[in-house]
Amino acid sequence: MSETEKQELAKALEADLLKLHGSSILTLKQLHRALNYRSVDAVKQAILRGVFPVHTFEMPHRRGKFALIKDVAQFLAEQAFNEEKKDD
Repeated sequence: MSETEKQELAKALEADLLKLHGSSILTLKQLHRALNYRSVDAVKQAILRGVFPVHTFEMPHRRGKFALIKDVAQFLAEQAFNEEKKDD
């Protein structure tokens, strides 16, 4: 998979996630489903331990952590790209 194909995959994933969730920001519950974590608590633990693979942030006057769909899509595309490299 070329760099261009990886970016195209990231854009397609971003569009799919945006269509599914209707916002460019994902909550912990949505992150748990998008990244196939076992539970929201598992996502929280990964963030606390510093091993969550996507940048999260807080928003003023809102509870919890959030992530941008763009970051999630980029991470997923990179994982698909890295897996393909292993198979070669």
